Amino acid sequence: MSKIERRVRSLVGEDAEMRDALETVLDHAADGEVRWVDVRDEITSGQWGRLIEKEVLIDGDAGFALADREGIEAGLNEGDDDDAETPETTSWTKWDKLAALATVGAFVGYAVNPVRNVIAGAIDVVLGPFLGIVPFYVIVMVIALGTGLYSTLLRAGLMDMEKMSMYQDRMKDIQERRKEAKERDDQEALDAIQDEQMDAMGDQLGMFKEQFRPMVWIMFLTIPAFLWMFWVIGYRGSSAQYPEVATQEIIVPLAGSVTWDAGLVGPLQMWIVWYFLCSMAFTQIVQKSLDVNMTPSSS
Repeated sequence: MSKIERRVRSLVGEDAEMRDALETVLDHAADGEVRWVDVRDEITSGQWGRLIEKEVLIDGDAGFALADREGIEAGLNEGDDDDAETPETTSWTKWDKLAALATVGAFVGYAVNPVRNVIAGAIDVVLGPFLGIVPFYVIVMVIALGTGLYSTLLRAGLMDMEKMSMYQDRMKDIQERRKEAKERDDQEALDAIQDEQMDAMGDQLGMFKEQFRPMVWIMFLTIPAFLWMFWVIGYRGSSAQYPEVATQEIIVPLAGSVTWDAGLVGPLQMWIVWYFLCSMAFTQIVQKSLDVNMTPSSS
């Protein structure tokens, strides 16, 4: 349901006479525009002002243009179900659920040495040989680049931005109508909107599921690589598997010369800070390069 359709439904719901006013405007806007002088004998100035205030009518060339004729007509149609306002939540496949289960298991590796050794040891078969060829900071940069690439692709492929926009538009519309009802001191409308808000609580769960589905896959792929770095350098008392790498020095702004296992920001060691800085930077670069928008757009 578009924003204009919801606004029209709201106007008609608050004042039944607005239906006649909207139909009058539609009849006189054959070319997409209507002037006040054309309809002033059939609708009131208050009704005209409400249409402009709600942006059902917007500035045109010779008068005011219809923001969305189809949306207005749909909003006047009483045959639609209210359930159409709520988008259907994306279902998780069995692979999504398996990835979530594997991710939880991988998290155990941070606390349980045998699990960490198995996961990190498998990753070390691929990345370990490069430790003697290129500096550790380059390997971290490559991991961060890979993280940025697949996280962007997974979010773009698995998260339905149209549904996210529908969730956000519905909640925004409810908030706008609640604010207007408060300004009018319309307790009856406030009670109805309160009931609608309670019904819309499911939207919050729907948004969470849309956002969390790609995150499961991102964590499923990222945690093993992060565990490997954890395993190589050592953290919170765990011994480094590559002490010669952990004690390598790197010069950073403000801190000067520090080792990879040195605490740079509180308990965060240098390798963790370096990974997150690289990951954030490469993620932005990948999103710009692929022209992928991660922000839902309003309808």
